[in-house]
Amino acid sequence: MVARAYSVAFEGVDARPVEVQCAITPGMPAFSIVGLPNKAVSEARDRIKSALNALAVALPSKRITINLSPADMPKEGAHFDLPIALSLLAALEIVPADSVAQSISLGELSLDGGLIAVPGTLPAAMTAAQDDRMLICPQGCAPEAAWVEACRVIGARDLLELIKHLSGKSLLEPAKPGEVSITTSTKDLRDVKGQERAKRLLEIAAAGRHHFLMSGTPGSGKSMLAARLPGILPPLSATEALETSMVYSVAGLIADGGISRARPFREPHHTASMAALIGGGRGAKPGEISLAHNGVLFLDEFPEFSRMVLETLRQPIETGQVNVARANAHVTYPSRFLLAAAANPCKCGYLSDPNRACARAPICGQDYMGRISGPLMDRFDLRVEVPPVGFSDLSRAPEGDSSETVATRVASARAVQSARFADHPQISTNADAEGQVLEEIAGLDAECRTLINRAAERMGLTARGYHRVLRVARTIADLEGCPEIRRPHVAEALSYRLVSERLKAA
Repeated sequence: MVARAYSVAFEGVDARPVEVQCAITPGMPAFSIVGLPNKAVSEARDRIKSALNALAVALPSKRITINLSPADMPKEGAHFDLPIALSLLAALEIVPADSVAQSISLGELSLDGGLIAVPGTLPAAMTAAQDDRMLICPQGCAPEAAWVEACRVIGARDLLELIKHLSGKSLLEPAKPGEVSITTSTKDLRDVKGQERAKRLLEIAAAGRHHFLMSGTPGSGKSMLAARLPGILPPLSATEALETSMVYSVAGLIADGGISRARPFREPHHTASMAALIGGGRGAKPGEISLAHNGVLFLDEFPEFSRMVLETLRQPIETGQVNVARANAHVTYPSRFLLAAAANPCKCGYLSDPNRACARAPICGQDYMGRISGPLMDRFDLRVEVPPVGFSDLSRAPEGDSSETVATRVASARAVQSARFADHPQISTNADAEGQVLEEIAGLDAECRTLINRAAERMGLTARGYHRVLRVARTIADLEGCPEIRRPHVAEALSYRLVSERLKAA
């Protein structure tokens, strides 16, 4: 007799079904696991033996073989402990084989039979719902999986509790979803003194999800401005929250089974490796750009990042996903983020400060900013210089709009874009528009067309840069509630493509 249980193997945010087969046959006593298990899966036999011994369940003096099918798919993670144990219990006729076969299970076993929470229960619940199966998991991660309404989720504290449930002796209640949290940022834009142009840039970037680069001397407020970006972004929609939570579930970063509606804000240090930023390492885990999906990726000291790491950002920026290709894993993660970058103008940081003249100007600045390649720089929709703030400005009372006021305008602009792209499910903001869709939403008149064509020729814009100007102009018009793009919108959008020079009147 072969008893069967079911679990999942993770490929990115996808959970692939895995059939766990258990056969007990005559022969020399042995306990083997086959089907490309890694070290953590192979060690499951020792944890299972100890857990069953704690429950006074004796294994027969026979050959026990566990097969993880499909056999050519790599199996990684301690979450295979529970399905292997259930298939073995079904083979021993301790629990009904049909109850085990009608569910997908995952969880790590402790030596005393307790169930330890594991990452990935949310995508596992999605797979269980597609296969019309129940999901069995540790109680600690059941609230996370319960967010999938189409799947019945059973969470147990230990293996004994689960055996009683499957045997019908003491039924467990289905798990309930965790809490929904919306974290409100306490950092207000009004705390930033001066820097009105940079504040305007943040508003445009938030409204259309436009990537931007701030350049300025140390202490001018670049990091302070970026830290206030989450406070003006709208909360995640239900679909976006589920997408983001799938990534966080695989990474094991969902706390107490709750789902957050706040947009992610990730700010890795400039010493971060490629695997940390892009994804990879053991098991090809998601990197910072995927953890920032539907949120903000803030890279301070942008030129200080490794050149190789920076260049790998080019494809995810364009496609909204990253392909992590390793010798033993090829996975795809979503990575549609808003890239916010900050940089000093040169190595010492004071290239543009007349009071602290850089001894190597202008070569110092050219060498330093030259670390950012032209193709990557071209992907920034908005660029702005952040000048130092005078001491007299620091003593002035807060002025300008608060984050709450700006967030209201951003939300209105996002609502306009949602209605505009209702028939295009792959497009959610102006930054995503391209091709014929971009031409339709731009609709430039002759005056605007003349301005942008002459400016593009003078500034040497690439085709990508030209289209990004159109997207930014469309967002500026949306913020003003204007159905058509006008000349001032185009002129402002063009001004943000410059770093050290200003566009002169055309």
